[in-house]
Amino acid sequence: MRILFLGDVVGTSGCKKIINSLLDQIKKKKIDFVIVNAENASVSGTGLTKEICENFFKSGVDVITTGNHVWDQKDIINFIGNENRLLRPKNLFEPAPGKGFEIYTDSKNRRIGVLNLMGNVFMKKCDDVFEASKKFTDKYNLKKDFDFLIVDFHGEITSEKNAIGHYFDGKATLVVGTHTHIPTNDARILKNGTAYQTDAGMCGDYDSVIGMNKDNSLNRFMKKNSVKHFPANGEATLSGVIVDCNLETGLANKIGSYIYGGQLNNT
Repeated sequence: MRILFLGDVVGTSGCKKIINSLLDQIKKKKIDFVIVNAENASVSGTGLTKEICENFFKSGVDVITTGNHVWDQKDIINFIGNENRLLRPKNLFEPAPGKGFEIYTDSKNRRIGVLNLMGNVFMKKCDDVFEASKKFTDKYNLKKDFDFLIVDFHGEITSEKNAIGHYFDGKATLVVGTHTHIPTNDARILKNGTAYQTDAGMCGDYDSVIGMNKDNSLNRFMKKNSVKHFPANGEATLSGVIVDCNLETGLANKIGSYIYGGQLNNT
C-alpha cells in the first residue's frame, strides 16, 4: 500500500499543477491513495471552493484536508456537510459543519482512516489538540478500526508537531505537518513504526514568500506600499511525502519526501 500526501495547495498555480500532473504521477509512482491539504487553494490563496474540490477529485485526489482557512470561502460551508471526502480540523470548536475524521475504503477493501488536526500555538482558537488526540486514541485503534491511519497536523511550530508525532507513534501510519509551506528535511520512521515529517511543504510557486507574491510580501515587511497578500503564479512544485505501508501492522515500511516540478525540481 503506497500513500501520497501533498502539502498545502496555494492559489491557481498549485491547482493547475494538481490538475495537470497528478494522474500521471499516480501512475508513475504506483500510488494507491492520495491525500491533499487544500486550505489555500482558492484564487486569493485563502480557503477553497466546491469547484476546486470537485476538480481535485477528478484529478485523482481521494481525500482533502484543511486548516485555519477552511471557512474563508463561504460556499464551502454547505458543501463540506455533504462531502465526506473533505475534512476540517477535528478539534475546531463544536458544533461546526463537516467532520475531522473519516474512514475510507479503497478498491481492495483496505480501510484508510484520515484524521485532520490543528495546533494551538499561534493559531486560531480551537480545542486543545492533545486532549482531542487522547480522546481519539481512546476510541479508535490501528488494525482494529482501520488498516491505516494518516494524521494531518496543521500547525505553526515544529515542537508542537514533533510532540504530536511522538504521541501517535505506533498508533498511526503517518503523521505529517502542514501550514508552514516549507518542506522539512526530517522524513523518518519513528521508534514505534510511524512515518513522520514535520512539514510536507506546499503545492505552489516557490519563487515567492510561502506561496504569496514576493514583491508585495517584501513591501509589506518593509512597510512600503502594498496590497493584500495574493499568490505567486509561476510554475508550481508538488511537495509532500510518499509512504509505503505495512499491510500486516498498519505502520510504515518506508517514507520519502516527494518533490515534483517547479523551483524545487532538482533538489
